[in-house]
Amino acid sequence: MDGQTATLTELREDFLATSTQSMPIAGIIFWTASAIASRVLSPEQLAYFVGFGSGTVFPLGLLIDRLRGRPMLQGNSTNPVVKGFLQSLSMVALLWPLVILGGLGRPGLIVLGGAILMGLVWVPYGWAANDPVGMRHTIARTLLCYAAYLFLPPAIRLTAVCLIVVGCYIYSLTAMRRPQAFARET
Repeated sequence: MDGQTATLTELREDFLATSTQSMPIAGIIFWTASAIASRVLSPEQLAYFVGFGSGTVFPLGLLIDRLRGRPMLQGNSTNPVVKGFLQSLSMVALLWPLVILGGLGRPGLIVLGGAILMGLVWVPYGWAANDPVGMRHTIARTLLCYAAYLFLPPAIRLTAVCLIVVGCYIYSLTAMRRPQAFARET
């Protein structure tokens, strides 16, 4: 698709048709592993797990697509909507040091910050796909994670944060419009 002559509607349709659910699936895998880890690791160890492990979500998404015989966002190298979405992923990476610095001495804040920060990418995804689920996901995930962190007992708060993220992913996967290519494959 030529990004210079296509309409925004056409570019969004192309984004949706050529993207996959591999990143949300990778997110579910990572945050489920984080929830399990939260029951056996100390908060400090869990903070390391989330801080460093979060970098596995994108490569895991690529692997999921590769195992399915399909490259992520295939054929979209000229679509400016795709380029904008992919650039938004760097926003999360650039803000991670802020979360880590803010969590020094308070490892639970690293888990909370990661849960919220990594959810921000749903805003540009929702815009690119022209789907309100992206914004709903980000808002619900943020508010519920804050509430769990502030109001639940310390023994379960980090597990709850991880499970909230998984729940938001499951909601989003069931509620968002299906990419054409994904719908044909399943």
